[in-house]
Amino acid sequence: MTLTLQIWRQRSANTPGSMQTYKLEGVNEHMSFLEMLDVLNAKLTKEGQDPVAFDHDCREGICGSCSMVIDGRPHGPRKGTTACQLHMRTYKDGDTITIEPWRAKAFPVIKDLVVDRTSFDRIVAAGGFVSVNTGVTVDANATPIGKKDADEAMDYAACIGCGACVAACPNASAMLFTGAKVGHLVKLPQGQVERRGRVLRMVEQMDREGFGACTNHRECSEACPKEISFDAIELLNREYMRAQVTGE
Repeated sequence: MTLTLQIWRQRSANTPGSMQTYKLEGVNEHMSFLEMLDVLNAKLTKEGQDPVAFDHDCREGICGSCSMVIDGRPHGPRKGTTACQLHMRTYKDGDTITIEPWRAKAFPVIKDLVVDRTSFDRIVAAGGFVSVNTGVTVDANATPIGKKDADEAMDYAACIGCGACVAACPNASAMLFTGAKVGHLVKLPQGQVERRGRVLRMVEQMDREGFGACTNHRECSEACPKEISFDAIELLNREYMRAQVTGE
């Protein structure tokens, strides 16, 4: 295939950026989206140009690094799919593809498609430690957990912290991410001692980072590559209200 790529190029957070157009020939339909960008960068390097900076690590849909907006949608057109799992057979010869970074105040651009997402790390860190009995090791199934709670905890824990929810939200809200991180601990017996204080600290840190408020657009759960349910936000709101009433 021959594709036209319109890519956001920005040298640093302190310099203005713009969309640049590149024509790329010989794209194989079996390539992943990131492999296609590798081919582009090899071409740019050979021509003496600066390659496009983009985040990646595992390339297996696990790490959440491959954060980019493709044709206006975080991670591209396929639901429940990260950018690294998107394959070029989704496109056809002659297509034009627009590629941009996450756009949010709390995710400043580092270079090109790479943004600083350490604000997520600070939200998680604000939650603090989890109390666990470190006495004699017990069998894995010794603490009964209802199947519904276990399933929901696993669903929330599937969040990879990629930031697609923030990129999709018109308010750049991090409520789905924070709700998922709070939710998977709420559903388990470990860490119940810190339950109230944890949610207060995490929400306060989320606000300090400059994320917007949730106004129920639900774009976040639609864009989430792990399909985290909007229920996570409802859970977060309930936990936060209870914590405000009862305190730590």
